[in-house]
Amino acid sequence: MTVEQGFLLTRQARDVSGTTQIELWVTTDNGPAQLIITDEQPVFFIPQAECNKAQKVADSLNLSVTLKSLALKDFDQTDLSACYCNTIKDSKALSQRLKDHDVLVLEDDIRLADRYLMERFVKGSLEFTGSIAQKSGYKRATQTKIRQGSYLPQLKVVSLDIECSEKGILYSVGLDSPMDSRVIMVGAPQPCDTPVEWVNDERALLLALVSWFERFDPDVIIGWNVIDFDFRLLHKRAEWNKVKLTLGRAKQSSFFRSSNTTQQGFISIPGRVVLDGIDTLKTATYHFRSWSLESVSQELLGEGKEIHNVHDRMDEINQMFRNDKPSLAKYNLQDCVLVSKIFAHTHLLEFAIERSRLTGVELDRVGGSVAAFTNLYLPQIHRAGYVAPNLHSENWIASPGGYVMDSIPNLYDSVLVLDFKSLYPSIIRSFLIDPMGLIEGLRLEIGNQMDQAVPGFRGGQFHRSKHFLPKMIEDLWAARDIAKQNNEKAFSQAIKIIMNSFYGVLGSSGCRFFDTRLASSITMRGHEIMKQTKKLIEEQGYQVIYGDTDSTFVSLNGAYSQQDADQIGLELVDHINRWWTEHLKEQYNLTSILELEYETHYRRFLMPTIRGQETGSKKRYAGLIGEGDNERIVFKGLESARTDWTPLAQRFQSTLYSMVFHGENPSEYVRDMVEKTMAGDFDAELIYQKRLRRKLHEYQKNVPPQVRAARMADEINAQLGRPLQYQNKGRIEYLITLSGPEPKEYVKSAIDYQHYIDKQLKPVADAILPFIGLDFTSLSEPQMGLF
Repeated sequence: MTVEQGFLLTRQARDVSGTTQIELWVTTDNGPAQLIITDEQPVFFIPQAECNKAQKVADSLNLSVTLKSLALKDFDQTDLSACYCNTIKDSKALSQRLKDHDVLVLEDDIRLADRYLMERFVKGSLEFTGSIAQKSGYKRATQTKIRQGSYLPQLKVVSLDIECSEKGILYSVGLDSPMDSRVIMVGAPQPCDTPVEWVNDERALLLALVSWFERFDPDVIIGWNVIDFDFRLLHKRAEWNKVKLTLGRAKQSSFFRSSNTTQQGFISIPGRVVLDGIDTLKTATYHFRSWSLESVSQELLGEGKEIHNVHDRMDEINQMFRNDKPSLAKYNLQDCVLVSKIFAHTHLLEFAIERSRLTGVELDRVGGSVAAFTNLYLPQIHRAGYVAPNLHSENWIASPGGYVMDSIPNLYDSVLVLDFKSLYPSIIRSFLIDPMGLIEGLRLEIGNQMDQAVPGFRGGQFHRSKHFLPKMIEDLWAARDIAKQNNEKAFSQAIKIIMNSFYGVLGSSGCRFFDTRLASSITMRGHEIMKQTKKLIEEQGYQVIYGDTDSTFVSLNGAYSQQDADQIGLELVDHINRWWTEHLKEQYNLTSILELEYETHYRRFLMPTIRGQETGSKKRYAGLIGEGDNERIVFKGLESARTDWTPLAQRFQSTLYSMVFHGENPSEYVRDMVEKTMAGDFDAELIYQKRLRRKLHEYQKNVPPQVRAARMADEINAQLGRPLQYQNKGRIEYLITLSGPEPKEYVKSAIDYQHYIDKQLKPVADAILPFIGLDFTSLSEPQMGLF
């Protein structure tokens, strides 16, 4: 049998004729392949002492079960047996009944296809052999065997977007891919610059879409809110039209379901992966002021949609469908193209592929930190003789967060920022923190071998050799260094997110390995490291003015040139790193992986007070870095860095801080801004933009301004016969008028300029002016007499 290389797209396990069948779809250099694996028995684990009870329970259910004693223990050192059933259904029924009889059941929540892959260490790329038959458009392998591979796929991608009426009747479907770009549209054929496939009605549109997928056969479908909107509606309309939506490979139907609790949608298409642009960007840790396609494409690409206003958009789409279908086709396809460009610009597909190759999670998995950790860790502890614990969210004890020091407010010259490189991963590596290492470390107490364990916090201690997580992080760390050298940004970002997520996973009640002694041994060690580092810096004659998780802000007590500041920064990190290396060797006989890096020199730096108090603020500061053309101001947590402040406040802050940092007197500028605001010169910059985090009717007691504006907007929308925009969460733009908050699109009253002076300009000025002996009120009050 020849060995073939492939990359995993979808996985599914089902019961067929009294046994199991795992179906894996992979992409290969020679097209898609369907791999069929049969007779894999679902398994879970119970204490050996409960085997007789388990057999009786299985007999009472008339189920066939194989009980096998294994050299495996749980974390409480209980000897375990494996329970093998013939089908997934039988396994679920037996495990539930055993729990009802108070039998401890472990790992019964691991899905059969996931277990099959993880136990073979298969992560995305794989090699397979089997009895291969050529089918129409794909290969089918039976009697399949697989193992981990190194294949890097070239995936075929299509960007999909639908247009419809406000009632959800389909007008058109846009499809953009290197293979074929077109719009399938309901209507009589007419001349059009955009490639259009004309169909008679909605049913014909759905059938044409199925036909397109069969013909062009993409691996991946991308879109914007494509699962919760486009696919939700496509399935609804297919049901209405009694059309079988066979979008999957081998003419298999796609399946859509909604979460019972959140109503979030999930789509399953055998042999094809659906990646939503918003979810994938969030998983890759992108942040945007607004997640609308218009906003994100403007920010990333500098281009956007043809129609911007949400009301105009619906009206115009209806109008175009009735009177100008070529324009609707152009608009529809443009949305597809924008999503394709966003994916290309951010290397999102490469990011998803690398994440899957590193962790084994599905390409379309949103978040997935816990799943990634489970995939990597579970097979290793099995080979070390352990079975994983169950989730125990009711026993959850929070661990302390990152260390945040009280700040010393002032306007400073020359402040250095020193950062520990990947602090939490380096603590895990340095102090050998690991779930199994904790269990094995605690056992050392029994034999008076305490000196063998590495001390942790809250009663935790860790075995010096029996552990996996430090090596997992070491391997990822080395891979990231290579990715950085090769300028593989998507790969490097994927590794960074995974590496940094391991602490979060161990501190999450959603992870089966959660133990407060694990997470606390990371964060409390972090506190200790940050406090000691502060002490070491101050022994060198400098002042630590703030510290946050892994960053230390150091005032050099005077103005220094970039060259001199760099010299001091490099000397400090060298001294501190040597100290930690010697300390860990002498105190614990450990190798230090802790590495402090010199990050930034701020020529001028503001650490403000908490508004209206003398105390220094936290996570809020601004500083001037660079020189000449490379000069810029960094804002953290202040108005210009936050999305819920108006453009006026952001512009005012940017200019005001620049003047102060450069030693200019801002008095005239402040007066001028107040005067022009009152005169209405900046009306276009007074718009608030805020998210509605709940449904509109759920705001009862506390009704914030954005909700009042949204309610007014939808009352007017109802009167005008327009769709209601704000009932089900969303984002609203509004202004404050003399009559209160009013939506941007329906402002009737005069703007309340005094509100903007008091609530937007004054807080910005009050954060910095006192440090140069000025006061916003006294600067602005004389101007008030003019109005």
